[in-house]
Amino acid sequence: MSRRAAASRQTGKRDRRGEERSMADTLTITDNRTGRQYEIPITDGTIRAIDLRQIKVDPDEFGMMSYDPAFQNTASCRSRVTFIDGDKGILRYRGYPIEQLAEHSTFTETAYLLLNGELPTAAELESWEAELGGHAPLPEGIKSLLDGFQPDAHPMGVFLSSVGALSTYYPDAKQIFDDENRRIQVARLIAKAPAIGAYSYRHANGLPYVDPDSSLGFAGRFLGMLFGEPGAPYTPDPVLERALDILFILHADHEQNCSTSAMRGIGSSQADPFASMAGAAAALYGPLHGGANEAVLRMLAAIGSVDNVPDFIKKVKAGEGRLMGFGHRVYKSYDPRATVIKEQAYRVFEVTGRNPLLDIAIELERIALQDDYFVQRRLYPNVDFYSGLIYEAMGFKPAMFTVLFAIGRAPGWIAQWQEMLRDKAQKIARPRQIYLGAGERDYVPMDQR
Repeated sequence: MSRRAAASRQTGKRDRRGEERSMADTLTITDNRTGRQYEIPITDGTIRAIDLRQIKVDPDEFGMMSYDPAFQNTASCRSRVTFIDGDKGILRYRGYPIEQLAEHSTFTETAYLLLNGELPTAAELESWEAELGGHAPLPEGIKSLLDGFQPDAHPMGVFLSSVGALSTYYPDAKQIFDDENRRIQVARLIAKAPAIGAYSYRHANGLPYVDPDSSLGFAGRFLGMLFGEPGAPYTPDPVLERALDILFILHADHEQNCSTSAMRGIGSSQADPFASMAGAAAALYGPLHGGANEAVLRMLAAIGSVDNVPDFIKKVKAGEGRLMGFGHRVYKSYDPRATVIKEQAYRVFEVTGRNPLLDIAIELERIALQDDYFVQRRLYPNVDFYSGLIYEAMGFKPAMFTVLFAIGRAPGWIAQWQEMLRDKAQKIARPRQIYLGAGERDYVPMDQR
C-alpha cells in the first residue's frame, strides 16, 4: 500500500459522492496491470459496481466491470420487504418470521404487511378485506377472453395473458406515481388474480363460471369460484381453507428471485402494474421456478413405492436421476417453509384421505437427511417438496400448481414493484455485457459468399 493510501486510511477522506468516510469502510484495489491503487467505498457490506469504472489501463477505455452470470453475487436494489438467511434457514417478511405469520396471520393480513410495512389494525384489516372483496369480480370482457382459449390451454398461459389484458380495462393504471390511483390498482390485481385462476380452471373443465362471494374470506372465495355451483351458497372446509391460506402466505414473497427481478425490471420502464405482473408470471411459468412442485409429484409417482426409495437414492448418487424438491439456490439448510407445509399436509389428509405418495416422500426425506452424500451437499427439502401433495389432495391438477403460486406471490411482486418506484437510486434496468463477437468487418455481397 502506498504511503498516501495508508495515511488516508487513518485520517479518512471524502468519497466520490462527497461523504466523509472512515477508510476502514473502503476496499483498496491494486491494479497489477498499472500498479495504481483505488479506494472503493463500502456501504452495507457492498461496493458499487459503477465505482469499478474508474479502474482503467488507458483513459479511453470503458473501465472495469464485474461479470456475474445469473446475478449470483450482485445486489440490484436495497429492500426492506423480505429478509432471507439461507445458511440459517431464516425467512422474514418485514421482520416477522414466516413461522409466526403462518401460525397466527392470514393471507390478507400478510399481504397488507408486505405492501404497507406494518401489520394492520382491526379497522384497517376490515377495510382492506372489504376492498379486496369489492374488486374480486372480473370485467365481462376478460370472461370472454377466457372463453377464447382452447380447453387444454395451460392455466398459467391463460393466467399471464389475462393479467396483462387487465391493463386495457384500467388505463388509469398507467398513473403509477399517483399514490391513491396506485393503491386502487394494487387492490384490483390481488383481488382479481384468484378469479382469473379459478375461471381458467373452470374453462379447462367445461364448467360455468362462479361469481366471487364477497362474504367469504380470500381463500374461501377462491375455493368457491373453483368448486362451487353458480347461484348456490358455498361453504369451504375450514381445514382446507386454512391450509390454502397458509400456502399463500408461504409463497407471498421470496426476495429477489427470478420472477420478482422480472417484475422490478419491467416496472423500471414505468410499465403499469398489470403489464409488470404479467411479465413476472411469465418468469414464474418456467419449470426451474414455479413448476418445481409438479416435478416432485412426477418423481414420487415414478418411484412407485416406499420399497423402491433406496434404489432411487442410489441412482441419484450415481448421477442417473435428480432428487426433486431438495436443495435451493438460497437455502443451504432446511427451508423454513417446508416445515410448515409438512405439518399442513397431515391436517389436509385427515380431510381428503391420505395420499399414498406421502409415505414415499417421508421415506425419501428420512434417507436423504441421513445420507452423507446429501448432507455434505447441504441438500434439504424445500417448499416444493410437500406443497404439490397438498394441492393434489385438494383436487388441483398439476398444471394449476403454478397458478396457485402466482396468486400467493402477487402481494410480494407488487410490494417489490412499489418499493422500486419509490427508490430514487433506481433507473430503467440495463445490464452490461462482455462482447466476444467479431470486430468490424465489411458486408459481403451475396454472389461473393
